[in-house]
Amino acid sequence: MAAEHPAPVAAGDQTRIHDIGYRGYDGPRLGRAYARRSLFAHSLRGAYGLGRSTKSKVLPMLLFVVMCVPAAIMVAVAVTTKMKHLPVDYTRYAIIMQAVISLYVASQAPQAVSRDLRFKTVPLYFSRPIETADYVRAKYAALASALFLLTATPLVVLYAGALLAELDFTDQTEGFAQGLVSVALLSLLFAGIGLVIASVTPRRGFGIAAVIAVLTISYGAVSTVQAIAYNQDAAGAIAWLGLFSPITLVDGVQSAFLGASSAFPGGEGPSHAQGAVFVLVALGLIAACYGLLVRRYRKAGL
Repeated sequence: MAAEHPAPVAAGDQTRIHDIGYRGYDGPRLGRAYARRSLFAHSLRGAYGLGRSTKSKVLPMLLFVVMCVPAAIMVAVAVTTKMKHLPVDYTRYAIIMQAVISLYVASQAPQAVSRDLRFKTVPLYFSRPIETADYVRAKYAALASALFLLTATPLVVLYAGALLAELDFTDQTEGFAQGLVSVALLSLLFAGIGLVIASVTPRRGFGIAAVIAVLTISYGAVSTVQAIAYNQDAAGAIAWLGLFSPITLVDGVQSAFLGASSAFPGGEGPSHAQGAVFVLVALGLIAACYGLLVRRYRKAGL
């Protein structure tokens, strides 16, 4: 607080010393773990526009609804018509809705990292107490968790509907578990790719366009070449071509090891030996995305 009776000063000397009440912080130091959790929670909320303007909530919430509505319709049809099986397998749902998932990644990956680059706030994060790896882990985990929420919620709707329709509990539980494993892999892969692309530019619009281009054009190109190979009786190349697109990569993993039907032309997915390569490539891409993000933010944090 300001002193009520400042000491007299010599004529012409305008120097004053005021006590305005600043005090040093004597509370607990919560450290890196707390800062990392806080950044993760803030980024996860931001992925759905929570804590931001109403305009920021519209697109992510709309995409969330679009992901869930088809599942709710399928459940209603299954219950009403007393179907013996769900119209779509748990492992197939995300593949069918891949366009919506790609649009979500394209809209939220730049939001997660481009703003920090644009407004040059990254060095402030690294001032203390978090480090580069903490920032990358928090952002990566937040977007992957947001994607898992987006892709797993419709599966929960399907599972609840299957139990309501009194379908076989064992089969539905097994399929539901396989679906969760599939969307967990998809979430990690798509989040890593989206963040790497978005971290290259501070301009959100460029990041959105680049993510959409990589995810959708790669899928369209691979699907087209696979169809050509199928028509040319080069069936042996179809599975290997699936390595060159994120969505077909996930499709190959789940058709090889999770009992899923394949979307590849001819309906034949990779063998177990080929599936092992798909798994290694998927895990390698996830690790590479993490490594590239760490390298990128070591420079951005200077």
